Amino acid sequence: MNKKRFGVALSLMLAAGALLGGCGQKEENKAGGDKDTFSVAMVTDVGGVDDKSFNQSAWEGLQKFGEENGLKKGKGGFDYLQSQSDTDYATNLNKLVRSDFDLIYGIGYLMTDAITEIAEQKPDNKFAIVDSVVEKPNVASITFKEHEGSFLVGVVAGLTTKTNKIGFVGGMEIPLIEKFESGFLAGVKAVNPEATVEVQYAGAFDQADKGKAIASSMYASGIDVIYHAAGGTGNGVFSEAKDLKTKDPNREIWVIGVDKDQAPEGVVKVGGQEYNVTLTSMVKRVDVAVYDVAKKTKDGQFPGGEIIEYGLPENGVGIAPTQDNVKPEILKAVDEWKEKIIKGEVKVPKTRDEYKEFEATLK
Repeated sequence: MNKKRFGVALSLMLAAGALLGGCGQKEENKAGGDKDTFSVAMVTDVGGVDDKSFNQSAWEGLQKFGEENGLKKGKGGFDYLQSQSDTDYATNLNKLVRSDFDLIYGIGYLMTDAITEIAEQKPDNKFAIVDSVVEKPNVASITFKEHEGSFLVGVVAGLTTKTNKIGFVGGMEIPLIEKFESGFLAGVKAVNPEATVEVQYAGAFDQADKGKAIASSMYASGIDVIYHAAGGTGNGVFSEAKDLKTKDPNREIWVIGVDKDQAPEGVVKVGGQEYNVTLTSMVKRVDVAVYDVAKKTKDGQFPGGEIIEYGLPENGVGIAPTQDNVKPEILKAVDEWKEKIIKGEVKVPKTRDEYKEFEATLK
């Protein structure tokens, strides 16, 4: 009888040990981001995953990460939820938490409050936000030096314009878009002090009709280059430029895209001839950043509580690889200014007050 009891006790101890060992291994895998169990997902802002800009770039980075790590789209792999309005942000984040994704992204400045709220409620979950800073130990904050990339496309605009009238169309008038505006104006003025830049905000990132209306007014006033930092609203700027180019193929009007290479958005076909109204784009490598943070997290190096900034030295911003419409001498000027910025010889403004100080140095 004693031997029987001892045998039962020993069996129970071994079973408990195996169970605890399994749990410990599971936790270790979760912390280290085991390839077979790691999953990642993102919530778009109102621009949507096919905005041909910011959200789409983030999704492309997530897709690349998933494919390279043998993950499938969906629960347990890589996925996204699309937000139709700002009231969807917290709801969608919670859905991904309940689906046990190891890393959850909030894409865009507009999701700051939602990420803050859910990160506080779920301290054991890992989050990342793009284009904002959330000071929580379980949130990685991904930011960019948009003002530096915008300065370079400002150089392109300033040296390309023939009317000396240039436009800037912003989405919402927030500090983030102010960085685009300030850097762009500085780049234009640095190479063309005589040029004027008209600035208008649409008040939204997902209203192409407003972008089209603003562009229509700008082009009618003689502006020949417009830089948009407006997400889906910027699609309307392209639409207006293409309509005008269709009516008059000889008219030189341009759009400078944002976040990704938007050359495909500028294609116009008139009478068998193909044109492109995209001058260049300020590429913000959201895809690179999303991929990078996912890889770090999977490898057990989640940068929670950190602010990760991607600028010119990190190839986080710059002008698009499609450069067919930019003259060689202008590209040379872009390279020269890029080197000055990287070396610290030029400090690019990221606020309107800093821009005023920069402008004063040019006089």
